[in-house]
Formats: sequence, C-alpha cells, structure tokens
Amino acid sequence: MSAVGWLQVVCIGLVVVATVVGVGVFTRGVVVIVRTIRVGRPLPGRWSPAGARLRTLAREVLGHERFRQRPAVRAAHWVVMLSFPVLFLTLLTGYGQLVDPAYGLPLIGHWVPVEWAVEAFAWLGLVAIAGLVVLRVRTRPRASQPDAEQRRSRFFGSNFAWAYVVEATILLVVVAVVLLRGLEYALAVQDGEPWASALHFPLTAWFGQAWVGADRATLEAWVLVVATVKILVSMSWFVVVGLQPTMGVAWHRFLAVVNVYARREPDGGPALGPLTPLRDGDGNPLDLTAVDDLPDDVRLGVGAVEDLPWKGLLDVATCTECGRCQDQCPAWATGKPLSPKLLTLALRDHAAATAPYVRAARAAGATDEAQVDPHLGVDLVASGVIDPDVLWSCTTCGACVQQCPVDIEHVDTIVDIRRYQSLMESAFPAELGGTFTKMERRGNPWGLPARQRLDWAKGLDFDVPVVGTDVESAADVDWLFWVGCAGAFEDRAKRTTRAVAELLHAAGVTFAVLGDGETCTGDPARRAGNEALYQMLAAQNVETLNEVGAQRIVVTCAHCFNTISREYPAAGGRYEVLHHTQLLDTLVAEGRLRFAPGTGDDGTGTTVTYHDPCYLGRHNQVYTPPRDLLAAAGVTVAEMPRNRETSFCCGAGGARMWMEETIGERIGTVRAAEAVATGASAIATACPFCTVMIGDGVAAHARASAPDDAVPAAAPVPAQVGVPEVADIAVLLRDRLDRT
Repeated sequence: MSAVGWLQVVCIGLVVVATVVGVGVFTRGVVVIVRTIRVGRPLPGRWSPAGARLRTLAREVLGHERFRQRPAVRAAHWVVMLSFPVLFLTLLTGYGQLVDPAYGLPLIGHWVPVEWAVEAFAWLGLVAIAGLVVLRVRTRPRASQPDAEQRRSRFFGSNFAWAYVVEATILLVVVAVVLLRGLEYALAVQDGEPWASALHFPLTAWFGQAWVGADRATLEAWVLVVATVKILVSMSWFVVVGLQPTMGVAWHRFLAVVNVYARREPDGGPALGPLTPLRDGDGNPLDLTAVDDLPDDVRLGVGAVEDLPWKGLLDVATCTECGRCQDQCPAWATGKPLSPKLLTLALRDHAAATAPYVRAARAAGATDEAQVDPHLGVDLVASGVIDPDVLWSCTTCGACVQQCPVDIEHVDTIVDIRRYQSLMESAFPAELGGTFTKMERRGNPWGLPARQRLDWAKGLDFDVPVVGTDVESAADVDWLFWVGCAGAFEDRAKRTTRAVAELLHAAGVTFAVLGDGETCTGDPARRAGNEALYQMLAAQNVETLNEVGAQRIVVTCAHCFNTISREYPAAGGRYEVLHHTQLLDTLVAEGRLRFAPGTGDDGTGTTVTYHDPCYLGRHNQVYTPPRDLLAAAGVTVAEMPRNRETSFCCGAGGARMWMEETIGERIGTVRAAEAVATGASAIATACPFCTVMIGDGVAAHARASAPDDAVPAAAPVPAQVGVPEVADIAVLLRDRLDRT
C-alpha cells in the first residue's frame, strides 16, 4: 500500500472514531438540555399561531433586528451565523474526500450558486470571526483595571475560555474550507475537469493555481490531512459543547431558533408592556381575588428553579453571554449588583445542577415531606442563588429585553421571583411595606385621602366635571381624564395635570374625571411582586370604569397608560387609551392647538432635551408624538446620546419610586447629568415619575457642581440657580399656547 493509502486509512479511522464520539456526546448534551427545560412549569400558547411565529422567526434571525445599534457587529454576526449551515455542506464533502480526494457532492457539488456561496461565506466568515475576536479582546475587562472600569465592559462576567473555543473552532473551519477549495481546484485542473475555472472557484482559483504543478500524491495527501483536521475540529467542538450543556455561547446557535419562535409576542414585539399573569402549576392564570379557592399547597410566583416556566429555563439555557443586556442596564451602570446577564447565568447554572434531582424526585413520586430530596424547593433568594439586592435593584425598564438578541424575557422572570418573595415569604424591602399598606387602605402610594384627588383643579378658570356628579356618564364627554395618583397628589405632577386640562379646554375637548372614584392602577404593587394587591386594585378600577361607561381614556402617567391599556384587558377592562402626548399631538395636527412663535430672547425658541420614559417609549413604542409636539411649539430638540429605545431609565420603575437607592449612584442623577450635558435650557418629560426623579437628579447635579450650597436641597428652582427646568411636555406647551 502506498504512503497515501496508509494516510487514508489513518485519517478514516480517526474520523470515524471522532464522529461516533462527537455525535454521541453532542446528543447527550441535547438530551440534558431538553430534560432540564422540561423540569419547568407548563406555559400554554407558546407554540401557536405557527404562521405568525415562523414569520417573526425568519425576520428576527435573518434580519438581525436586535443588532441595529451595532451595525458592524450585526454584519459580522450575520455572516458567521449563516456560514454555519452553508459550510456544513463542506463538512459532508470532507467525509467523501477521505475516500476520494476529488469527491464532490452529488447534484450540487459543482453547482455554481452553491460554490459561490461556500467561497463567499468562507472568506467573509474568516474576516467576520477575526473581527469579532479582536472586538472581544479589545473590550474585555482586564485584572489591571479598577473594578469600576472592568464593569463597563459588556463582557464582564462572561466565560472567555468558552468564547475563545467557539471562535477558534470557527476560525479553523473556515481556514480549512478555503484551503480545501484551493486544493480541489488544483486537482480538477490536473484531471482536466470542465469545472476547473474561476467560474467555479471565484475566490480560490488564484491561489489554487500555485498548487497545480504539484504531484498528484502530494495534492491528495494534503486534501486528506486538511479534510481530516476540519472534521476533527468540528467533532471536538461537538464533544466540548456536549460535555458543557451550560455553554450558551455555543448552544445558542441551536436554542435561539426555538427561543425566538416561542417568544411571548408572536408578532415580533419584545416581551415588554404587560407582564405575564401569575400562573399555577399547570400554567393557568391565577385569580387571587378568589383566594379561598386556591389549593393549600399552591406556590405563587417563582421560588425555586422548578417553579420557572419551561420558557424561562429555555431562556437561561440560550444566553450567549454577549452582555448587551448588562451594557444597557441602568442598575448595573450605576454600581448596583444587578446584571441581567449574571442573573441569567446564575439561574442557568443552578437549573443545570438541580434539574436531575427534581426529575428523580418526580419519577419516584415522592409525596411525604421526608421523602422529598433537599434539592427540591430551594429558595432562589434565601439560598443565595440570587442576592436580594440584585432582585430589588431592577427598575423593570426593559432595556435588557429590548437589547437581547435571543429574546430572553428577563423582566417577566424577575417579577415572577419577586411575586414569590412578596406573596409567599413577605420578604421585600421595608419601604414597600408602608407603600403596600397605603395603597390598600387609601388607594394611593402616598397614603393621602381620596378627597384631595381634586385639589389640583383649584384655581382653574373653568370647571372640571366629575363623572357621577356633573356628568352622568363618561360617554357624555369626549375623554375620561385619568389623573393618576401622582397627578393628583405630587406637586410637580399636579402642574402637568393642570396643564393638560388647560390644553384640552383650549382645544375645545370635553373631558371629565373620576375624582375620588379613582384609585391606584396597581402598577407599583404588580412590579414589586404583590400580585394580590394589584388584582384587587385592578378589579376595583375596571368595575368603576365599566360602571361609568368609560370608552376613551387619556392619561398623563406612562405607568398608568401601560397598565390601563395593556394589562386591564385581562381583567375585563377594554378601552381606547391614549397618553396625553398622543392626544395633544392629534389636536395640534387638527389645528385645534396653536403655539406662539419663538419665545427665546432671540425669537427662535428654546432648546429642549427630551427624556423618553421607559413605560411610554420602550414598553409601548411611543417615541414620535412627544417630539412632534416640541417641534410644533417651536423648540429645538437636543437629543441625549441615549434616546428612544436606548433611553436611560430615570430609576423610578419597578416600584423603585418608593425605595431608597443606597448602593452606587442614583440612576436619576446620572440621567440628569446626561441631560444637562446637552446644554438644553429645559428637560422635557412625559411621565410624573420621570419628572420627579430627573428633577431631583438635576438638583443633586447642581449641588455637586456648586459646593457653596447655592442650590436648595429641596425641589430644583432653575430660575434662581441657572440649571435647566424639568417639566412635562404639557407644561412647556401650555406656557407657549397661542391664546389669541
């Protein structure tokens, strides 16, 4: 037997063993992941409608929608992603080349479109993966850096060894493909094949020509060696990932397809806006207003990893550790311990370690408490899997969900864990205890009496009708004005309420309010995990709204807007709900509101920077009306670097409005500094929570810049100290209203 013959035998033997081991170990990894995911609770509705989900899957995967803010990374990752299925054909070819070095796949082996695709993706894949490796190396945190600087890297906490294994595998495979194409060209030329031309080898013939003069045995030997190396590298990767079912940086290329398909919103929207309902062990929504009907052993929320729905476990298994969520998280950016990525990884590792015990206990049918394995029912917070400061730092702003390229639903998981802590363990921050009590007894988180809900209207030069007193039904007016708790009780928010009322009155819009018939929508309670209190308040409000015949509702609070429009339908309340910026924008377009031209000293107007509230913008995609209103008022908008869907949170969401920030910087102060840096003379908001938090942040920023205490410690007073005014868009519009 010739030397090439012996080499062929050795290569085939190595490849056969590697393939059997690689496919076997990889299959074992698939089984482990599937079994872990099946530990989770049922979650109905995540497989249908198939048509809409498949369309969304194709759009999200092929379009790489979540990479829009990073165009270079988007292009590189897109190439690497598609190179996997395209270059898989070369893996199949490699097996044939071990038997016959001149082998080509039947039918498509020398089909020009396939050959062009293979060569294009091989070269582009080489450039793309090299670029991604350079990016990772340049932006990774280094031990020599201070902790604060390390945290600024989105790769902080990621497993670099795993990432480099994946990247090295891709690099070696694409290099092997390029080399093999050149060798194939040389063999084809020697054999006088009709496809031995630049048409069939458009990007490799140029260097394949250099090998044409080599003897046949040498060319065949090199084909055998390179094909073997390519297959061995591929099978080694299969072994590595099969032994590491938690290696999300590798497994996401398979799991992401399922995760995107099973997303909460089949039409493609992120898992924002309404929260998923509280569910029982069978995945059915729970009605806590009928608490007496609940079984004694019911577990409310997610206390242990087995309480997660299967989609939640698929989420954590899919995480690719890219850190985009961490990069956008306002809590992490201000020195708090919450990183959506690290939280996801902690759940992933705990699920992988716990799932076998859960399966074993279920298989044994353990019912007696003494029989239950100690790994069952492990409290995620009490056991230290999730630190309480991590859990309660979340503002539910949704930046993590918006940015995640594989559709992980972080906010739903965090709130589900909060539900267990609040409802089952009564383990929540001390400040929330008083807030819950005030909401339950007084119907608002400030604890003020309902009779004060109309105090904001005192001094207006027109009457504000109350449904049930001045008008019989809400159907008798154009809009029911939902004032909200902040709009009724918080002084800065009262300015917004009065301004909206004045603008509606000036536009000839008839409206009425509920007065003391209003109560809190329940948003803070729900996002703090107190689902029982939320459901009580929601049922009360829906009953009131339905009784008064509410059909069209306008609100000033972004949180009320989200709750009434997106969450109340599940409680039986379906209404047309507009945020005040949407309604005012319509009135301006209709010519019912006009503004005086130019109010600045130079007659050109004021420069304003606009802060996108999370629950108006990111959660509900309302970005344009506020900006159109400012343009209509003749002001110049100076955008902050983080705006629209990448807007930075004010820090008030997720019930954080009623919790002190004792770790790191205040989120509102960081956002205020960003706003001040634009040089704008005013900061426009569209949510009372944002007005309060950014207003306090501007004052804090000014105090830090003026150590002589030139800025009072209370509310900001811009006119006296020369710092930007913080006001709702409605206030700015009201002050510019053309009353002629």
